[in-house]
Order: sequence, then C-alpha cells, then structure tokens
Amino acid sequence: MSANAGSHIPGSVIAFPGRQPLQVGFAREELGRIMDLYGRMVSAGEWRDYAMDFTRDFATFAAFRRAAERPQARLEKRPALRAKQGMWTLFGEQGQILKRGHELAGVLAPIERRLLKAV
Repeated sequence: MSANAGSHIPGSVIAFPGRQPLQVGFAREELGRIMDLYGRMVSAGEWRDYAMDFTRDFATFAAFRRAAERPQARLEKRPALRAKQGMWTLFGEQGQILKRGHELAGVLAPIERRLLKAV
C-alpha cells in the first residue's frame, strides 16, 4: 500500500500511516449489533429515527423518539479511551452517562433491559 492510500486499522479508525486518524467509525459487527437493537426498539414503538456522526476523535449513534427532539439514547465510541474507562459510553436523554465499558454488549445492556420491559 502506498503512503498516500488510506488503511483500515482494527477498531474502525481510518488513518494514513504515521498520522492522526481521519475518522473514527463502527466496525461491521458493532454496527450490526447497534442496528439490530435499533430495529427491535422501533418494533416496540420506542424509537423512530437515528443519526450517526463520525469525527476524528469519536463516532456517535443517536436514537430519537421523534425526529425533532433530543436523542433518547446516544452511544459514543472513543478509541482514545480504550485503555482507560473503556471506549464505549451510553448517554441518556439529558446527557447523563448511563454506562461506560470496554465491551459494546455490556454498554447496551440498559437499553436491552428497557426493551424487555416495553414488550
């Protein structure tokens, strides 16, 4: 691969060799898990819309009850925090941190529990 071509680094970070990452994203498995949960929440009538944002430092998935509101839940992936409190953070509707962790499944657990109550 040439020095000008982008490379895919584990953890879904798009970067050029020897430089800062250009963009953080979700791996296929991560996005599959997130979209599976989103689909089940839509079926339960809890969510109706979503948005994704990809920046140099983090990737965000936000789920909305209605399109014009604040997100009901926001999932953030920050690879820089991988060695500290974990790269995954789940935020509530008011911006409060609901869960942090190293594993996506553990961080999504509060939403999974809410889904069980809704059904």
